[in-house]
Amino acid sequence: MPLVDMKDMLDHAYRNGYAVGAFDLVSLDFLEAILMAAERACSPVILSLAESHFEYYDFELALAATDAGARRAGVPVAIHLDHGASYESAVLGINLGCNGVMVDASHEAFATNAALTRRVSDMAHACGVCVEGELGYVAGVEGEDAAKHPGEVVYTLVDEACAYVERTRVDCLAVSIGTVHGRLRGPPKLDFERLMRINDAVKLPLVIHGDTGLSDEQFHRLIAHGVTKINYYTALSDAAAETIRANARADGLSGYTGLAKGVREAIAAEVERCQHVFGAAGRAAGVLAECRSWQSVEHVILYNVEGVGDAEVEAIMARGREVLSQIPGVRRVITGRAVLEDKPRYCFSWLIEFAHRAVIDSYRDHPLHLDFANRVFRPIAGDRVSIDYVSVDRVAPPVASRVSPHDARG
Repeated sequence: MPLVDMKDMLDHAYRNGYAVGAFDLVSLDFLEAILMAAERACSPVILSLAESHFEYYDFELALAATDAGARRAGVPVAIHLDHGASYESAVLGINLGCNGVMVDASHEAFATNAALTRRVSDMAHACGVCVEGELGYVAGVEGEDAAKHPGEVVYTLVDEACAYVERTRVDCLAVSIGTVHGRLRGPPKLDFERLMRINDAVKLPLVIHGDTGLSDEQFHRLIAHGVTKINYYTALSDAAAETIRANARADGLSGYTGLAKGVREAIAAEVERCQHVFGAAGRAAGVLAECRSWQSVEHVILYNVEGVGDAEVEAIMARGREVLSQIPGVRRVITGRAVLEDKPRYCFSWLIEFAHRAVIDSYRDHPLHLDFANRVFRPIAGDRVSIDYVSVDRVAPPVASRVSPHDARG
């Protein structure tokens, strides 16, 4: 079940007056805990990977695990690149499995921020991917993640928000109204009047970053004024760290697994609490009923060659794998040769996985594809057939061979 379209998920939350938690993960413990909590709460959830955390894990490996976890989940899931640093980061995130992306240019001047975000929007929308933009600047105060966001808070201006949404065509907008990354110092002072005016002006899902330390009542007021995606990390990190410290105090000679005992449950408890506060608990069935599933497309080409030898065919396939995998929305490129050598109808194949059916058109018209196909491939492969198809189902490993999220306690 399932990955679902992230834009559909957020639109559902916006129409129905609740928010989806976007929980940053930094390890397998976080991934399992977030999914475990979402299933307990029967809530939709966004698995978020922030580029500011890439120094702590291998993004490609982490995203592969995240994609696998999302696809075997019992609740609707989206996968989001948080605080991407560049256009190239957004392309990489999409090609590795994200169906939502944010490239954070909020520290730049308005024109620079809008131009970069529009470039990302055009590319991502051609891949069917949801885009988040940020206007205004949410600074860091203290804590593990605060140093990643230096400087002073810059509040979002209502007039600029309207112009920004129009220029960038983002699907959701992160705003600055007084929250901070990391831990708060003193009582939070949120500008709800500003948020209300932004919501009335732009009329699309709003996002809040820097939420640790807010009260339940403040979350409810944020949601009442259009906030439908709430990014959350510091409190999860603190819950994990405190569990590790408690284990160390209890047994100073404990090894890694002893120190990590209970970490998943501590993270899951905080995630589950948030899903109830955000109003997402119990919403899974409604999201699945009303939102499109996120399905990849397999582009298959079977072909024969004329006038070239095996070495040249191998070189062409290698070049194609290198070039075509750079195109936004291309998840993987596999080349093949027929197993049976006794006069098969077709001797060679391409299997190219697209992130979404929208990529069929954007891939076809992309300059890298056109150049490779017209100049290199088609001249030697006149005898060919191609087809695009959606995977009807993916068979998961037997339950007995893997640990269920419900059993992953401690």
